[in-house]
Amino acid sequence: MTSPTTLKTPAEPPLVSAVRWTRAQWLLLMVVCTVLALDGLDVSMVGVALPSIGQELHLGTDSLQWIVSAYVLGYGSLLLLGGRLADLLGRRRIFLIALTVFAAASLLGGLVDDPAVLIATRFVKGLAAAFTAPTGFSIITTNFAEGRERNKALSIFTTFGASGFSLGLVVGGLMTSLSWRWTFLVSVPIAVVVVLLGIKFIPKDKPSAENSGHDIWGAVTLALGMLGLVYTLVSAPEQGWGSVATIAGFAVSVAVLAAFAVIENKVKHPLIRFGILKEGWVARANLSAVGLFGSYLSFQFIVTMFLQSVLGWTPLGMALALLPAGLLVATSAPFADRLIEKFGATQLILTGLTALGLGYVLFLRVGTTPNYALDILPSVVLLGIGFALAFPSINVQATAGIKDSEQGLAAGLIQTSTQVGAALVLAVTTALVSGHGQAAGTVSAQAMLEQYRPGLILSAAVAIAALLVAAAPSRKRVRT
Repeated sequence: MTSPTTLKTPAEPPLVSAVRWTRAQWLLLMVVCTVLALDGLDVSMVGVALPSIGQELHLGTDSLQWIVSAYVLGYGSLLLLGGRLADLLGRRRIFLIALTVFAAASLLGGLVDDPAVLIATRFVKGLAAAFTAPTGFSIITTNFAEGRERNKALSIFTTFGASGFSLGLVVGGLMTSLSWRWTFLVSVPIAVVVVLLGIKFIPKDKPSAENSGHDIWGAVTLALGMLGLVYTLVSAPEQGWGSVATIAGFAVSVAVLAAFAVIENKVKHPLIRFGILKEGWVARANLSAVGLFGSYLSFQFIVTMFLQSVLGWTPLGMALALLPAGLLVATSAPFADRLIEKFGATQLILTGLTALGLGYVLFLRVGTTPNYALDILPSVVLLGIGFALAFPSINVQATAGIKDSEQGLAAGLIQTSTQVGAALVLAVTTALVSGHGQAAGTVSAQAMLEQYRPGLILSAAVAIAALLVAAAPSRKRVRT
């Protein structure tokens, strides 16, 4: 493994020509980017549609949470397995099969009336996304040369994912105005078209030479351990952090993951080569991803509840209020790779996390009668800047210097950190907010704001902690 000096290349001639891709390369990039955007859209669109789903299918809050949680459980538990299987069995094959499953589950979810089947389709879509996300990532890293070309491709790829999540709020509001079912069905024709384009434009690849040892027990223990961990995190706010069920869930999950670690250290062809985490930049990138996405998802959850439940904003109005952040992320795509080359990934991560933390802290001054332009918009803009700078840079840092045969593993690791970290932070946020025992409509707006404030403080604290981790010195001296 090499040192990630490609994160910044000051020795490169300043007059080097811009990266030029063929039509086939652009279409390949658009295929994998569109799928990542669909993943992000799906998560945020359904969040907007939950009240309509509950009203039509007569579901309470406890049941509705599983429509979101089922996706997280499927996604977070199998990301590492998805990335590694892509390396072992072929990236093109895994990507197209998983996308087809995603489309079928979306179609079924938009047509059913049985809540159990609906939740099951969400779980299946999470499983499919656990394969498409890291596989799409590794398709890029193995088809675009490391350096300027790969940085540009990855910056566009990761920006599509972040923009899909942000813009999905608005799309979800528009779709829900027609019917909540359209938040499921809108993905179907897009996925079908992308599958057809993928068949033509994703190059065929050969499975890794290591596929003679598939580490079946490693895959089983990793999937079960991650599934148990994510399930426990999602269920803890309802069960209680000190309950027998929660403690037992954590204990069993840790035991299964410990068994996985033992297996990986003994088998000839491990699912994960733990040495990849010994590289300082890889570990810091993954921890930074936890702080970035975990804090942002929790902040968005709190703000959504505050603006709608306390201030009475409509879902579409709330989404439009947060839209500037999404637009900043989306419009930054053409420039992210140039910024990485000029300033280095580490510097952009530090700057982005600083902006993110400042945005959270600034929002703490918001009261019950906020002026959007003066009280809310500054934080939204800072969050957009922070995400635009840090998100693509973290993904570049996480895969720099990693050999092609382990790009799927590196991609799976960073995606897992993003999702599991978000689940952890959101679970703690929910516990903090629920711990006050207040209900919207039974107390004053000021009391409700005080109920949400600990969650806002937690988002700021997580972002600041991630900033400190990203700023920690590396064991190796590298140019960053």
